[in-house]
Formats: sequence, structure tokens, C-alpha cells
Amino acid sequence: MTDTAAPIAGIAMVLPHLTSSALGAGLGLKPQHYEDAYAVAQHGLWFEVHPENYMVDGGPRLAWLETIRSRHPLSLHGVSLSLAADKEPDAAHLQRLKTLIERVEPALVSEHLAWSAWRDQYHPDLLPFPRTQEALSRVCANIGRTQDTLGRRMAIENPTHYLTIPGHDWSETDFLSEVVRRTGCGLLVDINNVFVSAHNLTIDPMSYLDAIAADAVMEIHLAGHSADADGMLLIDSHDAAINEGVWSLYQYLIDRIGPRPVLIERDDKVPQFPILLDERRRAQSVLDGASVGVAA
Repeated sequence: MTDTAAPIAGIAMVLPHLTSSALGAGLGLKPQHYEDAYAVAQHGLWFEVHPENYMVDGGPRLAWLETIRSRHPLSLHGVSLSLAADKEPDAAHLQRLKTLIERVEPALVSEHLAWSAWRDQYHPDLLPFPRTQEALSRVCANIGRTQDTLGRRMAIENPTHYLTIPGHDWSETDFLSEVVRRTGCGLLVDINNVFVSAHNLTIDPMSYLDAIAADAVMEIHLAGHSADADGMLLIDSHDAAINEGVWSLYQYLIDRIGPRPVLIERDDKVPQFPILLDERRRAQSVLDGASVGVAA
């Protein structure tokens, strides 16, 4: 990769807005793969990035993103809006995100159901919270403000859990359903999060997926995980190939709800691009084999 690529002027005017229905299986975009991503041509392929890395006025990274957008659909997957915090999303951050959305016209915009900021300090984790009535009102208000500012429906990702937190008024799936009902947002179902949380909390992952309404699901994520030293706790590390148990849950969900845009995440120990394409082909084959119009 070089730093000489120039932005494509007026990209939002040149390319039509692509909806999620045009997306098949996609990959998380990493800087070391920019040239490979630009060159590859596969039906339904798309790329997802964390917008925080591109919310700037210019420079080579943004130029490459625009260049790839000239060939492939994009999705923006945020990690720092802190929608579950006891404070409104940062207004300046939202405006920068809106500017990026207008610039690259992503097919999907998503964020985590978590908090990551406290007293104006950001933390490097997406932290869970007790699903109380108060939290429900706060989360819905923050999602509403975000969607109103961005002018876009967004998808909210289910969190990963490592221990049981007391004080819940809602099950997670009921909480998510109520958030969707009140705000009109959609869901990003992270299958690896479901698998890891089900192991760590000793719950049934299939029952969890069964409780999610098909029409709420806008996107699916697949990723690998690791275990702690004694193998008892699973960690949502995104640093390994997708586990066979995660593949099985993905097949189970697609069989029930039908095809959805699905994203392969790899954030550490990132392999060569062809290895990621192999996982992408497997994910796409599940979509291609799914029945059309599956009932919820």
C-alpha cells in the first residue's frame, strides 16, 4: 500500500446508494488489505470499517476508503457512541460521523449496545450494564438522538458477556425487542457474541436466537474467539478462525430467518487476504443455499 491514492471527488454523487439487500458476505477492512480489497471482484462482497478511523477531513486512509467505495459497498460499525451510558452521545462525534456517512454513503450503519465512556473519558472496552427500566429509557433516547442526527436507521449489536450481572428487569432478547419497537432501529446479531456469552453464562444459544424477530435483523457478524488459561472462560478476541460452533449457529439462524448481510471480523492476528476470502466464501455459500422467504 502507498500513501499516494487520491480521494474520488463527489463519490456520493457518482455511486447510487446501495441498500443492504445488495449485500452478501463481507469482510472487515484492514489497511494492509486495501489493495487486495480494491482489486477483488466477488458477487455480494462488501467491506466494513470502524468509522472512528476515518472521521477526518483528509489523508491517505480516507482516500483509500473512498477508492474502495468506488468498487464495493461499505458499512460503518461504530465502537464509541456509548449508547448505554448515562449521557447523550457526544454531539461533535455525531456530526463527524454524519459527515463520513454523507461522504461514503454506507449501506449499513451500526453500533454496540454497551457503554464505553464515563465522565468524558473513553475506555477500551464495550461494557455491559443492568437491563433496567431506567437503562431502557436511556438507551432508547440515545439511539433516537443518534438516528435523528444521522438521518439513518441503525443496527444495534448484542453484547458479549463474561459473568452474570445482577439487577436485570428484562431478558436480553426482550430488551432488544423493546428497543427496536420504541426506536425503529434494527439489530446486528453477532453470532460469536451469542456463542461466547452462552458458554460463559450457561444459557442455550439456539433459544436466544429463536427469541429474535426475523424482521429486526439487519446484519450478522461472525468472528473467532479464544479461551482463558484454564479454558473455562471464552473471550471475544476476534483473533482466530471462526469456531465450528459459531458456524453451526449461523446456519441455524439463516435457516430460520433467511439471508442477511453477514460480516467476517478479524481484528488481531490478521491473516493474509486469501485466508479471509476462504471464510467469506463459506459464509456466502450458506446465504446462497438459504431458502427465499423463510418465515420467522
